[in-house]
Amino acid sequence: MRAGLLQLNVSDDPEANLPVTLSMVAEAASEGATLVLTPEVTNCLSSSRSRQQEVLRYEDQDETLSALRDAAARHGIWLLIGSLALKTGDADGRFANRSFLIDPAGDIRARYDKIHMFDVQVSAEETYRESDGFRPGEEAVVGDTPFGKLGLTICYDIRFPHLYRRLARAGADILTVPAAFSPVTGAAHWEPLLRARAIESGAFVLAPAQCGSHATSRGRPRATYGHSMAVAPWGDVLVDAGDAPCVTCMDLNMTDVATARRRVPSLLHDRSIAGPP
Repeated sequence: MRAGLLQLNVSDDPEANLPVTLSMVAEAASEGATLVLTPEVTNCLSSSRSRQQEVLRYEDQDETLSALRDAAARHGIWLLIGSLALKTGDADGRFANRSFLIDPAGDIRARYDKIHMFDVQVSAEETYRESDGFRPGEEAVVGDTPFGKLGLTICYDIRFPHLYRRLARAGADILTVPAAFSPVTGAAHWEPLLRARAIESGAFVLAPAQCGSHATSRGRPRATYGHSMAVAPWGDVLVDAGDAPCVTCMDLNMTDVATARRRVPSLLHDRSIAGPP
């Protein structure tokens, strides 16, 4: 199976971002990718809640989702939209950070709302409160494809290994980790976390990422780490896309999943543990 990772540098303008994304999807398809993956917040990266209220849409009105569904059908590919920032009907007005698995007919085959919110103080100058604007999801999701099962996650989820173990035990052969990682935490933790999740689960990890300094019309400027990665079930880094926008394709031998799990069958060795309350 051939996969294509899109590394984007989106702004807070969904209309301006969409043509770039569509062009890169077409490029990945032209290089033979049968599964194409985009990063977290493919439609809009913004730290301004007022700007998000202006430009974000509900799922059934979102132009990025509609156009990418059409693109999947046009190119005959599976498409993992890493996530879209979307309006919801929540009483508190918070948005959803939602991933979509699209099939070659353009139909939505799975949805996943990011469970773990990035509420952290990276440094004295860099603080994030994702839960102020986004409401967390509650359900782990596995999507079926002809080449294997995909376990859907998003960005900060990578720090919660129990989620990935649950997905792997549910049969996930590929774990997706679309991201918009902070440059500080990315440099320190991105690769070791991705490799750990692959090794623990014996699954491929595919992690398309946002990169660079992001143009913004309002609010605090954002920068992201980049370095989209593909990691094999044994923990080998197959791809590191660097820090600039690009399309990166790679071939995955899906039999490597069974081989890794046979060599170290840790998914079969979980034990109940008595311990501190």
